[in-house]
Amino acid sequence: MIKTATFEALLSDAVPDGVGGFTFTLEGKTYHLQDQDEVRKIAEAHGYIIIY
Repeated sequence: MIKTATFEALLSDAVPDGVGGFTFTLEGKTYHLQDQDEVRKIAEAHGYIIIY
């Protein structure tokens, strides 16, 4: 199965955590990020092709 996502859609799922970072959930796994740009690496690790 091919999984694709737009970078903008992924960023919209990165929610500020109140302490300077972000909480990001993808496929039921929650990640705590320091920078929103980390969502790209996480999505690619899940097998997504990112569309910019």
